[in-house]
Amino acid sequence: MRAFLTLTWTETKLFLREPMATFFTVAFPLLLLFAFGAIFGNAPGSAPGDVGYTTYALPGYVALTIGSLGLLSLPTALAIYRDQGVLRRFRVTPLRPTAVLGAQTVVHVLMLLGSVVLLMGTAGLVYDVPVPDRPFLALASLLLAALSFLAVGFLLAAVVPTARAAQAVGNALFFPMLFLSGAAVPQFLFPEWLKTASAALPLTHATWLLQDAWLHGQWNGASSLVLVGMGIGCASIGAYAFRWS
Repeated sequence: MRAFLTLTWTETKLFLREPMATFFTVAFPLLLLFAFGAIFGNAPGSAPGDVGYTTYALPGYVALTIGSLGLLSLPTALAIYRDQGVLRRFRVTPLRPTAVLGAQTVVHVLMLLGSVVLLMGTAGLVYDVPVPDRPFLALASLLLAALSFLAVGFLLAAVVPTARAAQAVGNALFFPMLFLSGAAVPQFLFPEWLKTASAALPLTHATWLLQDAWLHGQWNGASSLVLVGMGIGCASIGAYAFRWS
């Protein structure tokens, strides 16, 4: 346990030293919050359900943070470790592979929680965005979406050959979903055909799951099943295909 905690602490410091990971986890959601908040504000009725625009959009900003951690940060970090021989060295230490991957999971979840607290605190202070009425349901939706996308990250890390390839594949998956899933721009601004088509994107279901839990205090069963299926499938394939060198 002590070795695992030491590894987790080390990985946390390494994460915070990586500019791109820190930007997409902390700075980018705040930039969207201030940019769209300055344009649309948070007046009641400026979004569906008689809520303010910023209140409605906030779960989407959380979803994009989850997507960036799962599709950009995690697979790139593991691919770099493989390129540099770090994973091969870990394999011959007393640490089991599950400890290495578990530390990565804990670090990314902690970074996500820290980002969400900062985002919610800023949104509450600046735009008077309320906290969810059912916070434990909101937390459950957050953890489910996070673990599902981290499983995708493990799969990418297992199958891509190099760190450069991991970055390219991650960008190719993340940025189209960022703008089409409702994470960056709420889907009530989309034409109906685009909203229907976006249901094929995993980040759309993460956004819907978070919005229903945070805004309405409801659990979106269909989206949760999509994310659970994606998480189990990606984790299973990733565990089979993962290479340490």
